[in-house]
Amino acid sequence: MADGATRLFIPRDMAALALGADGVVAAVERETAKRGLALDIVRTGSRGLLWVEPMVEVETPHGRIAYGPVSARDVADLLDADMLNGGAHSLRLGRPEDIPFLAKQQRLTFARCGVIDPFSLEDYRAHGGMAGLERAAAMDAAAIIDEVKASGLRGRGGAGFPTWIKWDTVRKADADRKYIVCNADEGDSGTFADRLLTEGDPFTLIEGMTIAGLATGASKGFIYSRSEYPQAFEALQRALAVARRRGVLGASAAGSGKPFEIEARLGAGAYICGEETSLLESLEGKRALVRAKPPIPAIKGLFGKPTLVNNVLSFAAIPWIMANGGKAYADFGMGRSLGTLPVQLAGNVKRGGLIELAFGATLRAVVEEFGGGTLSGRPVRAVQVGGPLGAYFPERMLDIPLDYEAFAAAKGLLGHGGVVVFDDSVDLAKQARFAFEFCAVESCGKCTPCRIGATRGVETMDKVIAGVQTERNLNLVRDLCEIMTDGSLCAMGGLTPVPVMSAITHFPEDFSKGSRLSVAAE
Repeated sequence: MADGATRLFIPRDMAALALGADGVVAAVERETAKRGLALDIVRTGSRGLLWVEPMVEVETPHGRIAYGPVSARDVADLLDADMLNGGAHSLRLGRPEDIPFLAKQQRLTFARCGVIDPFSLEDYRAHGGMAGLERAAAMDAAAIIDEVKASGLRGRGGAGFPTWIKWDTVRKADADRKYIVCNADEGDSGTFADRLLTEGDPFTLIEGMTIAGLATGASKGFIYSRSEYPQAFEALQRALAVARRRGVLGASAAGSGKPFEIEARLGAGAYICGEETSLLESLEGKRALVRAKPPIPAIKGLFGKPTLVNNVLSFAAIPWIMANGGKAYADFGMGRSLGTLPVQLAGNVKRGGLIELAFGATLRAVVEEFGGGTLSGRPVRAVQVGGPLGAYFPERMLDIPLDYEAFAAAKGLLGHGGVVVFDDSVDLAKQARFAFEFCAVESCGKCTPCRIGATRGVETMDKVIAGVQTERNLNLVRDLCEIMTDGSLCAMGGLTPVPVMSAITHFPEDFSKGSRLSVAAE
């Protein structure tokens, strides 16, 4: 960094790149060179305000000032408006922490995203990073797990299983080798939290996995990332190299005296690899078929050894918990859903992005207060929560709190926190058909209820949509859903009925459009 140079923060996040962030960097470099201005450009991750990307921030004596969305053609005008000193402009958003979308959040896991240089360990430490690992390195394994237990953390990958139980099971397993596996195969529609974190704050994931290694006695970790996330994978590789050079990983991880290493692996685009046993098969170099349980991976997982499998967001919550205490984390949330949930808002919405909130906030607050309603300006008709296997909720049910038990009672699931908004032009019968089609395409094919049930579901929904014997075929759809729920080997087939049945239950009018044709056919 040149003496007296102004620091400018421009994201390298995939969404920002798609919207021209590299072009903005090139334009800034050209314009500042012409004007003889000293500038230090820091490439960060995204803060998650995706509708104003690329969001450019400038460091001023009064704090960082944000501008966005900035295009390459805006740069000269912004510099003319004294942007480097926080000058007024139509794109000026003010201090990021004062933007309502951010100010109303409770950012624990994502506090550093968009703030720091993702590959600077010094920057990471300056913003509270490594405090949790340093504390854990001085504790015994059982004490670390007790802290995780006190936090009430539940798996953020979808099942909501208490994290500490998995950790303790692996810790107590008797084996010559144990593994930590991070499921970063983020394939749910409308989700992007794993990508934001691995691109914008990869050391948080590395720190969380290393703490897990110390707690369970594992000496090797794997991060299984999506092939569709090339920037995220490259970011992980760079951050892992830094962590090795600086002693965070290695023969004595973070000075603990215990070995721990992490290797990043790239998947090949199979949605089914989000299922933990299928992922393990893929890591072993095999076809990604779901394994029968028991045994569970914590007893017999990767290469037949005890294996802890957690999601990116589960591991990423650990550094804050260890640095601040499990009880402090449990102060956020409600009931048995404690801590924060990184919600990812997408679909037909004005302000899509990452919203980290304490459990208990309502779905309506997410869609209306943060999202601003639909981008089309039409009324919200349906909101799908939990990815392609999640339920469709009608507008009248949006006051449901973000809580595992509340969603289960409403026959839905929080899943990975993806929220996709639809306006009143959506046809829920076609969405139900899509659920079956998605399952048919993405099924590993091992079990009959999933493999055949999804295919028959598509065929039967085509008849319903065409108005052929509507009620008879809807009853057949219900029977198929029951068989898939009760007989499928994993959640791929077992949860496909959730979006189908929620659509039939809450939007019955969309399934009777062809009733006149049905009568004629009969």
